[in-house]
Formats: sequence, structure tokens, C-alpha cells
Amino acid sequence: MSSSWISRSLATHVLVALFGMGSWVSINSLWVELPVVVKSLPEGWNLPAYLSVLIALGNVGSVSVTLTHHFAPGWLKERWLIHAIQLLAVGATLFLALFWHRTVAIAGVEHSLAYLVLAFLLALVCCTSNVSFLPFMYQFPPLFVRTFFIGQGLSALLPCVLALGQGVGQLQCLNGTHGNASQPHYLEENFSATTFFWLLLGLLGISASAFLALLFWHREGDPSPGKSSSQESVASEESFPLQTDGAPTSDSAVENPGPEASSTKLPATGFWTRRNIYLLVLLGVSSALTNGVLPSVQSYSCLPYGGMAYHLSVVLSNIANPVACFVAMFLLCRSSLGSCSWASSPT
Repeated sequence: MSSSWISRSLATHVLVALFGMGSWVSINSLWVELPVVVKSLPEGWNLPAYLSVLIALGNVGSVSVTLTHHFAPGWLKERWLIHAIQLLAVGATLFLALFWHRTVAIAGVEHSLAYLVLAFLLALVCCTSNVSFLPFMYQFPPLFVRTFFIGQGLSALLPCVLALGQGVGQLQCLNGTHGNASQPHYLEENFSATTFFWLLLGLLGISASAFLALLFWHREGDPSPGKSSSQESVASEESFPLQTDGAPTSDSAVENPGPEASSTKLPATGFWTRRNIYLLVLLGVSSALTNGVLPSVQSYSCLPYGGMAYHLSVVLSNIANPVACFVAMFLLCRSSLGSCSWASSPT
């Protein structure tokens, strides 16, 4: 194995991680910046409720892409869709950095219309990336798909690190002028929300540049890094569609059947089998715990120990995602019982 191939493969892993980082970094950044922007926007602490609704409405993008693939197969190209998604994300973040604090009067009540509209556009981008980024990664060997999930973990980790550097949620308890009661005094952040959104714009620019670099390397006459070794890995379980019983059948094996395949034909199995339904239910439960149940109670369980404990718990929990993806590159768990144990571990 030549050193040039190793360096090229390592560079591709870095580019894939940076590309995956741009998937949900926008919405994660809006969440961690809420303690800062609520002090300036008229919605106040009702803003998280608005943001939750806007993120739910953003799923119209992923539904539209899925329906387009179903009713018009081949009409929508992932490459151009990703270009459009990244361009919309960069443009929305640029306007967010410039106009997030602007308010307008609607029916005599002040509303942060610019922030809400731009938050919806970013939610649309993030939700649509779920059904566009991963299909593009199918052009690469399975090892790079795990690197992509590490990048998605970074989309949650990096905003939290920036928020900690910003000093979100730090306060002092000052003695009151009357009696012994103390009053909370919130400290000024190390940098403003506007600067935070400019940094977010930089992260999105890095992700878009990484995608362009992946396209450039993929277009070259030399195949993408690891593609030669992917032919060797075609006999591994990772290279085959999701099946339950019998020997797996890869796409290449279907297109180029061997001499023994002509005489022996394996029975076709449908997707909705017991094992696949079990895996889908397991995925739904783990996603609900990770993205819905635990974040909703995390503030209540951590805030008695202080705001810094809450932010540290958020950062450390987001570190677990990329670390788990990195470990999965070397240690795979194919047991149903083991998968159930890992999925129920957050509880």
C-alpha cells in the first residue's frame, strides 16, 4: 500500500467528515444560541416553541424529495440538490448574521420575522440533507459512510464548543440591597450572537468547499480513494443490501453473476421481514430517546447543579456521537441483542 494512497484516503476521510458536518450544524447552532438571542428578541422564552414548530415544518423538504424519487425516479440528481441546499444554507446564514435582531410590527405586536423566516429556511435545509447527503455517499466505500456519520456528530459538537467559548449561561449571584436575598446577574458573553452567526457561516462555507473537493476528486480519472479496495470488500456484509436469511447478494454480483450463480438462484426476500421491522422499531426508539425525550428533560436534571453543568453535559453528550461512529469503524456489532442493549443504554 503506497504512501500516496494512504494520504489520499486520509484526506478523503477529512473531506467527508467536513461535508457531513454541514448537515445539521445550522439548527444545532440556533438551539445553543437561544440563551443569547432570547434576551433581544420580543418572543422571549417562547422562541423555543416557535423554533420547534419551524423545524417540524422543515420536514416538508425531505418529504418532497422522497416523493420526487418515488414518482419520478432519476429526475432529481443528488449533486445538484446538495449544491442548492448548501447555497440556501449559506445565504440564509448570511442574512441571519445581518438581520437576526430586526423586528416588525404585526397586528400591533412586535415579532422577529426575519429570525423566524431564516430559521425555517435553515430547518428546511437540515431536514432535506437527511435524504440527499447520504445517497451521495453511496458512491464511496462503506468505510467512508461511517466517517460521514462522524461528521454529522461534529455538527452538534462544534456549535456547543463555540457556545462554551462564548460563555453562554454564566451568571453571578449578587447580594440584594434589602435583606439577605441575592439576585442573579448574567455576565456578558465573550462575543455577540452576530459574531456567532458569522462563525456558523464559516462552518457552512468549509462544508460546501469540502463537497466541491469531493466532486473534483471523484471526477478525476483516478477512482476515488478506496474504490479499488471496495471491490475486495464486496464479499463483506457491509456491501450488501439489508437482508435476513440466505447469502447476501451484491449489486455487482447481480450484474456479473459467476458460473455457480447461473445454476443456483437464491429466493428473493422482501424488505418487510421480522428482523427488518425489529431494526426499524429499534432505530425509532433510539432516535426518540436521543433527539426528543432526553434533551427535553436534560435542562431540568442538570440545572440544579448550575448552568455550566448543563452546558458541559450537552457538550459531552454530543461528543458521544462522533466517538461512537469512530469506534464503529473498527468494532462492528451485528447481534440483535447487542444492538438492543446499545439502543437502550441512554435510559
